[in-house]
Amino acid sequence: MAERTADTPVRRLSEISRLRFSPAVHEQTDLRMVCDGPSGCRKTPTVLEVASALGRKTAVIDTQRGASKRFADAFPNFAFDVTVMTYFSPDDLTAALASAQADGYGTVVIDSLTPFWTGPGGMLEQVDEAARRVGGGSSAGWKEMRPAERRMVEAMAAYPGHVLGTVRSRTEVVIEADEQGRHSPRRVGTKPEQREGFEYDWDVYASIDPEHTLLVTKAYSESLHGAVFRLPDPDFARQLKELADSGTPTEPIADLIAEAMREDATRESLYELWARVRRRNAQGAPMLTPDEKPTVLAEFITRRGFELRSMENETA
Repeated sequence: MAERTADTPVRRLSEISRLRFSPAVHEQTDLRMVCDGPSGCRKTPTVLEVASALGRKTAVIDTQRGASKRFADAFPNFAFDVTVMTYFSPDDLTAALASAQADGYGTVVIDSLTPFWTGPGGMLEQVDEAARRVGGGSSAGWKEMRPAERRMVEAMAAYPGHVLGTVRSRTEVVIEADEQGRHSPRRVGTKPEQREGFEYDWDVYASIDPEHTLLVTKAYSESLHGAVFRLPDPDFARQLKELADSGTPTEPIADLIAEAMREDATRESLYELWARVRRRNAQGAPMLTPDEKPTVLAEFITRRGFELRSMENETA
């Protein structure tokens, strides 16, 4: 059950088990979707409209001084709960997701993800602090903080429910000429305020411009990839709902977490559970321990396995 870490020695080829292949099946998965865009482009109401269409109990992790509350009455028959964060370390987001899981939220909206990169306690600040603490410059700071960032990314990827997010883009003003040669200013969104390659961690990625036009730049759906919507457009949320509902149902990650917490668990049952967790890629699923401490599923199963072995040794 031990999880490999950066300190684990590289194995010899002879130590690697034979891999098995099986027929590919389109499995049903929870939605992972992000919208980026500049201020005022309708990022927040867009992801809330998607959450409304998905139809599950929804929690909003608000990093915008409670701005999401302004939309509390915007959608018929849809209510959501909010927690407002003011410190944005990667582990704080993992802990917030663990609390949302424990409270049974089927959809989590993170509005916005940018502060976990650039805000107080975010990755950039944490890297600078780590570099000063351990010495060795920024490379040492990144080495120190990469595990926390990976935990955060895995917690979003393995959350037992839909995860929707927004990302800020920088805004610039450009001067453009019309057909008559008259010049006028126009706002444009530029590079998202997140780490390079951030879009790879999401199933659906969309960009919204200042004129409220949404372009889907990434989607595992031929009908959605490259699609353009003029906001507000309920059809965007409807298509995402259809995408989330497609495929063959799989074992719910919430069930794996519940099984890991069973009081009558044995080392043998945990070994069997560990194999199922790996098949679901759920090692990083956020959860709370019975004493309400945030952790992830892989760490919890491993720790329980060691505890049960210690108890067996004591009674032997």
